[in-house]
Amino acid sequence: MAEADDIAPRAGKEDVPPAPSGALPESEGPGPSVKVSTARVSPGTLRTGADLAPYIDHTLLKPEASRDDLLKVAEEARKHGFATVCVNSANVALVARVLAGSKTVPIAVVGFPLGAALSSAKAFEAREAIRAGAREIDMVINLGALKSRDYALVHQDIAHVVEASRPYPVKVILETSQLTREEKIIGCSLAKAAGAAFVKTSTGFSSGGATAEDVALMREVVGDDVGVKASGGVRSAEDAMKMIQAGANRLGASASVAIVTGQTSTAKY
Repeated sequence: MAEADDIAPRAGKEDVPPAPSGALPESEGPGPSVKVSTARVSPGTLRTGADLAPYIDHTLLKPEASRDDLLKVAEEARKHGFATVCVNSANVALVARVLAGSKTVPIAVVGFPLGAALSSAKAFEAREAIRAGAREIDMVINLGALKSRDYALVHQDIAHVVEASRPYPVKVILETSQLTREEKIIGCSLAKAAGAAFVKTSTGFSSGGATAEDVALMREVVGDDVGVKASGGVRSAEDAMKMIQAGANRLGASASVAIVTGQTSTAKY
């Protein structure tokens, strides 16, 4: 198994411009990193579908999502106690306003869904999303660079977004359906070395989603120091439990309400 120290170079830090009014004050800096749970979840603590709610990122990433759609997702998250609401960066400000005062956290995706943007563009999007209210960032890895074995670029790409997102945690979407086993291992190792808080299986926009086998491999590589998010194709409480048992401690789903109410959704993501 590839080790992070063997393949991850030291990444330079990108300068972060001063925050505008209403964002993190420049004089205070980003402060200490916001801690999130990354360890395995004991399946024995999950007795009903409703017990899964604190581990679910309630997701709406369709480009045609309307304001009403976004308001509905945010209200569902408040009602059921989902961990987060995950939306495109242009929509995070609205969701953040609705979630204010609740325990549910707004997430924005970055470089989504292809991961092929410039590192500087991904870092800029992450900063702007946080200024708009995002409190976690889910970024897509540079798949082409990973497949080209340009590990320095992959590491730098992740590290730039991690730095731009401080103090908030970053998840790295690997798009596992497009990777070999070796590439999955190396992608996880690079994400961990670059300071990511989580590795994540899928965007939900490619040819496949999460599998228990991929989740187990990812957990084996990152240990308990980095979380594992299973996303794409999690449509029922049974699906969710399989991912938890394999090592996931966060679940990305648009079928979140069905999962916690004992139903099965036909949603794609």
